[in-house]
Amino acid sequence: MKYHDSIEQAELKMNMAVKQLQRWFLPVSPINYSVSYEYINKKNIPLNTAIENKLATGKKLDNFFIEENYRQFILGQSKFRDELIDDLDDVVTHVEKNSQKSSLSINKLITTLDSNISDLQSTDKEKIVAAVNSICHASKAFKLHQQKFAEHILFTRKKTRALKVELKEVRKEIYMDPLTGLYNCKAMSKHLDLWLTEDPSRQVAAIVVSVDQISEVNLQFGHLISDVLLSKIASKVSSYVDGSGLPIRSGGDEFLILLPDVNKVSAQEIADKITQGVEKLRFVSSKSGVRLPQMTLSIGVDTFDVAENANSILKKSRQLIPDLHQKNNTLSS
Repeated sequence: MKYHDSIEQAELKMNMAVKQLQRWFLPVSPINYSVSYEYINKKNIPLNTAIENKLATGKKLDNFFIEENYRQFILGQSKFRDELIDDLDDVVTHVEKNSQKSSLSINKLITTLDSNISDLQSTDKEKIVAAVNSICHASKAFKLHQQKFAEHILFTRKKTRALKVELKEVRKEIYMDPLTGLYNCKAMSKHLDLWLTEDPSRQVAAIVVSVDQISEVNLQFGHLISDVLLSKIASKVSSYVDGSGLPIRSGGDEFLILLPDVNKVSAQEIADKITQGVEKLRFVSSKSGVRLPQMTLSIGVDTFDVAENANSILKKSRQLIPDLHQKNNTLSS
């Protein structure tokens, strides 16, 4: 058992975890249970802090929030990080050791050359022969070491390429929402920090997008259908964002697009295109052939300083949509 509990302690915590889910109005699914069990153990401080901060706002915990925190604080990428750190440490140590050996080999060759130069200029044939033999021996040793060093470099390059692939996958786990393929709020904070470093006076336009009918679709057709719709809508939304923009899944049925160095007028034009593009989409269930409701969006646009943190931008962006603000209040009541 993770916490080395006795059977009695484990059973007590299991019951407490289930009751905690009931207080949160969440079903007892594997992920929900894992988060609740971790929460009642009070050992995972970042997880507990995130949950308590959310509850302090008066809002209920939803599946999106639970799953996001499950990935971040329970899966936590700790296994990925530990393995990657070990591998990176091995590569760096490998390069350092071989660089030191190469430096010693070069110094040894230079020392041999220096010590034998005077003998090469001598008229004594024995000294000349001995000096030549010494230099040849040092040269062969140096060539052999350099050959081994080249092999080590080749090995290191292969290892580095493999690590780059792993790092790319880990970045996906850490910074991407698995359902929609958009960035998550952790990536938002990272990009804001980067933009702030590049230019503290920089401004960023924000487009907050709320999908109006997802709750109804979820109730009528189930979460699998609503997830598919969200994924399709997210793809459409992100298609209007160029490489400099950042499309984020900021809530269960909410997206946020950050556009650095874009003014409010231009951002509004992009928002209008997103609205038109999504509302033109038509969805039909592949199993039943039933036509699903037409999706509409509630959208708000404003500009912010990159010096503002992610939570502040999220809070102010949501206030741009009265219906969204009202919906959050309803959920918290």
